[in-house]
Amino acid sequence: YIYFFSSKENRETFMKNPIKYICQPKPKPAVPLKIAIVGPPKSGKSTVAKKFASAYGLLRLSMGDAIRMVLNNQPETELALKLKEYLQKGLTVPDELSIQALNVALMNHVCNTTGVVIDGYPVTRKQVTLLELARIIPAKIFELDMDAKEVIRRALLDKESTNRPPYPQHDSSQILTIKNSCYKQHIDAIRTYYKREHQNWCVIDALQSKWWIWNKVLQEVQVVVKEIQIYLERIRQGKAAGIADLCITPEELQHRLGEFGQYCPVSLAEKGELVDCSETSSLQFAAEFRGHYYKMASQEELEAGVKKQKFLSRPEVYVPPLAPHTFPSPKMLPKKLAAAEVKGLLPTNAEMQGYCPVTYLDGKQRYEALVPGNIEHAAKYQDKIYIFESEEKLLKFMRLPEKYWNLKLPKKLPPIKDPIPLTALPLPGYLEQATATPLIKALKEVGWLKPKFPFLSVRKTALLFIALHLKGHNPRSSESVRQKYQRELARFTEHCQLIPYLAAAMTAPYRDGQQKPPGFDDRMKTFLSLK
Repeated sequence: YIYFFSSKENRETFMKNPIKYICQPKPKPAVPLKIAIVGPPKSGKSTVAKKFASAYGLLRLSMGDAIRMVLNNQPETELALKLKEYLQKGLTVPDELSIQALNVALMNHVCNTTGVVIDGYPVTRKQVTLLELARIIPAKIFELDMDAKEVIRRALLDKESTNRPPYPQHDSSQILTIKNSCYKQHIDAIRTYYKREHQNWCVIDALQSKWWIWNKVLQEVQVVVKEIQIYLERIRQGKAAGIADLCITPEELQHRLGEFGQYCPVSLAEKGELVDCSETSSLQFAAEFRGHYYKMASQEELEAGVKKQKFLSRPEVYVPPLAPHTFPSPKMLPKKLAAAEVKGLLPTNAEMQGYCPVTYLDGKQRYEALVPGNIEHAAKYQDKIYIFESEEKLLKFMRLPEKYWNLKLPKKLPPIKDPIPLTALPLPGYLEQATATPLIKALKEVGWLKPKFPFLSVRKTALLFIALHLKGHNPRSSESVRQKYQRELARFTEHCQLIPYLAAAMTAPYRDGQQKPPGFDDRMKTFLSLK
């Protein structure tokens, strides 16, 4: 055989020990990678994209590059003529034509052998829709996150740089502010879409150094490439393979789900439990086998352990025909019910008269384990309604409905706790339930202040103070009424302070007007007026 080397040094190393290098495992198949980098102006998108192009040979492709490739390489095509028509008039190229140009540029042999980095696209929700229609789905989209102040700061530093191009650039503070504002306006919707549909969005802190950003992006890309290589290799060998980083949409997942739907086949086979995995859209614990998708409850059910062989190692054990348990029909699956749905199904009686079946059975069917359920935690199973004590008990029933569904109540049941109207209580009970807290607060304050209103007894003063305090803190009154009585209470308390003030100020013999304390006459007049 003839072997080719990248350098003379490598050839010399090979000649010293050729067997070592001939017997190594074959390299995994090359995966043409498609990634995208978006971010506000000056966030470093092009720097990262150019680094990928120089280090790994990927094609860096901005939307301007794609349009120029069509104009330069295919000038006579209908697409190129349409592009020229807009550009010669000084108009912006429509998104529909831009996507067509991008699609043509992606036919480049470098994109199909090594990969491509799409620089600064998409930036609007419409562009995302057009990319989806063209089936252009990056394996990973990196968002370089940065605030507006950093955008302006980096722009000012760039203006001081000696490496600026000779032609003028559109990087004034006003233009960058408008660009950043437009970017921020659309990026939330784009991020939400890709996270929901493809789980391929990764946010990178652009305030870090360029070396840190490069290493972070490179690590994420290496993980994706490795996952895709492992997937291709295992599928080619007829094995089960994880589908975590394959950008599978919810519609495609639903279309290719296996016999168990979104229930975990491993939990059903090993524990007999129905574990519903539909509550999360993540495909981190999902796998493909024989053209169908299966979702697992956790990493433990997906990976192979030291002692136990799990789904990826022996998938045929967990799916028909070798699966130990058959999956129930849709009618035999438990279904969660919201409180509104439970009320809508009334007057249908809940099973076990509304007592929680899980609490009862787990409590060894004792009298003390008869706990009423809460309609916030309800489920429907075999056309019957079950109500549970808590969310934890509801989830337990959803996993093992056959264990809890057919219980019988004992003859002796706890007394029914009918609600008693507040007005039906005796006077002490009514006061305890309705006015105990505000009354205690009022009594505590009157005991602390010990008020005495001029010319009134202590008893009557205390009663008036408590009455005003209750009026001023009545939660059933309007805010304006409460504020009115709080002002009256403050004025009443101020008048109660006249007696201790005058007693302290009038201990000495009579003094003329200049020797009297300031405000004494006014307070004396107020005191006498209260008689």
